[in-house]
Amino acid sequence: MIRIGVDVGGTFTDVTALDTGSGRFHIFKLPSTGHDQSIAVADGIRHVLGDAGREADDVTYLGHGTTVATNALLELKGATTALLVTGGVPDVLEIARQRRPHLYDLFADKPRVLVPRELTFGVAERLAASGEVVTELTGAEIERVAAELEECGAESVAICFLHSYRDAAHEIRVEEALALRLPDVFVSRSSRVAPEFREYERFSTAVINSFIGPVVSRYIRRLGERVAEAGLPVGPRVIQSNGGLASTDAVAERPVTTLLSGPSAGVVGASYLAGLAGIGDLITFDMGGTSTDVCLIRDGRPASANERGLGGYPIRVPSVDVHTIGAGGGSIASVDGAGGLRVGPESAGARPGPAAYGHGGTRPTTTDANVVRGRQNPESALGGAMPIDGAAAERAVATVAEGLGTSVVEAARGIGRLANSHMARAVRQVSVEAGEDPREYVLMAYGGAGPLHAAEVAAEVGMTRLLVPPHPGTLCALGLLVSDVRSEFTSSFLRRAEPDTLPALNEAVAALVAEGSAWLAEEARIAQRHEVTILADARYPRQNFELRIPLPPAGLDESSLASVVADFHAQHEKAYGFAHPDSPVQLVNLRAIAHGEVAKPEMPRVAAGTATPEQDALLGTRDVDFGEEHGALPTPVFDRAKLKSGNTFAGPVIVEQLDSTTVVPPGWSSTVDELGNLLIEVVAE
Repeated sequence: MIRIGVDVGGTFTDVTALDTGSGRFHIFKLPSTGHDQSIAVADGIRHVLGDAGREADDVTYLGHGTTVATNALLELKGATTALLVTGGVPDVLEIARQRRPHLYDLFADKPRVLVPRELTFGVAERLAASGEVVTELTGAEIERVAAELEECGAESVAICFLHSYRDAAHEIRVEEALALRLPDVFVSRSSRVAPEFREYERFSTAVINSFIGPVVSRYIRRLGERVAEAGLPVGPRVIQSNGGLASTDAVAERPVTTLLSGPSAGVVGASYLAGLAGIGDLITFDMGGTSTDVCLIRDGRPASANERGLGGYPIRVPSVDVHTIGAGGGSIASVDGAGGLRVGPESAGARPGPAAYGHGGTRPTTTDANVVRGRQNPESALGGAMPIDGAAAERAVATVAEGLGTSVVEAARGIGRLANSHMARAVRQVSVEAGEDPREYVLMAYGGAGPLHAAEVAAEVGMTRLLVPPHPGTLCALGLLVSDVRSEFTSSFLRRAEPDTLPALNEAVAALVAEGSAWLAEEARIAQRHEVTILADARYPRQNFELRIPLPPAGLDESSLASVVADFHAQHEKAYGFAHPDSPVQLVNLRAIAHGEVAKPEMPRVAAGTATPEQDALLGTRDVDFGEEHGALPTPVFDRAKLKSGNTFAGPVIVEQLDSTTVVPPGWSSTVDELGNLLIEVVAE
């Protein structure tokens, strides 16, 4: 049987197939097809099946990570979207939180409002904050609004009424009417997408869901068609921002949950492999062709967030707390008008890509700088499948050298240093700025370019240990093979945690447990165990932010409620350094986490060897530049596929493989463990 994971990035599409019979992994990496990601997905699936000598009928599982939703939002290439709001409040999205994007920049532009004023329609209805009806929604009003929507020609619509988190009846009636009157229009209602108080964040999330909805739906349809044409007997499961899998139907309804699809798969895979290696505290460092994603994992649990920003827009959905910056192998380097060097965030993408790839690119990138310095193979990539044009890389970097008035090698060094500085800042943001000491963590490097830069990024933040997994360039695809089925359901509560509240609290908890269980029964048939856990967002009255605390899913009595309150005070003390035990505690939102545990594949072990790598593992030697301190050094180049457990080597060393290249600088030493991981550490002086 074959299990396949396919992750689509901005530059490459990564495919990992596990033959459960032989225990062998088959990996493949090919350029992404940006105009239609499903083309590269289907081509990659066919390739790994051929490599494994298997037929399409042998596939029992297909996991997928996609950037379709992310690209549609960041590039503002979504659908023409209309917005239905409670009459009299059309400006929620424009007013936002009245914060400037950059506090001291008076000329910074706010992100574009996704719905123009002419497509914003007021509806005669209103609820009070308590949920009581102030203005009843009539059938005639629904008919009027539907007629205006039909006339405006919008592809999608978001329904965002005041206080619908208290009572969704008005939004549901409009949604049902539009489904009959305008069946081809994509509809999102805020009480389904983000049923929480705070109107701006709820409106923003629902509008984004509608803005990207038609784009994602079309992609899901094309993907299903190509998978069927390839002869696979199973449909794809798509990973969401929270690191959990869902069916394509669930994703098509709420595409906003996939805005961090690919990065979350990498975090799941990294956490799983690091756990097998006995490492629970790590910072993931995923450097691809377009961006770099970092995330802190403590005790094997990735940091999570209820709200994220993307492109300047707030999104109220649960997600793995990944911090993303525009720094990747394809990041374009340039010299600005003041003579300063810039690297990113603009990327050369898959086409034309870096100059070294020979696809017509001429602008210098981080990849070109690595080729010039010999850190990346100057002749070929992808295991020899892609020729590298070293001369083109040098010509591209020479344009930066000319602007800076330096040599080509010095310009390449500068590009590398600046890229590393950007990525080190991201590592500090998820660690130091969160109150964590990065020196206590292991930096886990993956992505096609992560192992190339990891040692230098680690050194800049004071980290001394690295972990490079066996197939770093396709780890996100592996993450799709070890991801569980997961979703989250929310209900606003907004009551104090007091005995008088217990009947309403237990009723709300029971409803969430039932909703989560029903979802698992439908979505998690591939899981071997189902579980629904309940959490509450709690705060002191009038606070702006909440802490999550667990609640018993079977319900509460006065004793267990007192324990919940005590737990909140303790967490508040830990998070903020103080607590108010005499203050009441307010339960803002209740959340059900529906979790279906999927059986994890057995990871293959590599053959045992001696401390010294065997001679056939040595591909040769080439001059590699290690900066001003060391200059160009003759450096052994190893074939990772031929390294064995127990092999140890001191830098400088280059380790090459199909999907990535690892740089072990002078002063660092690497050991291969039984899983094939490279454990790289600073050599003690």
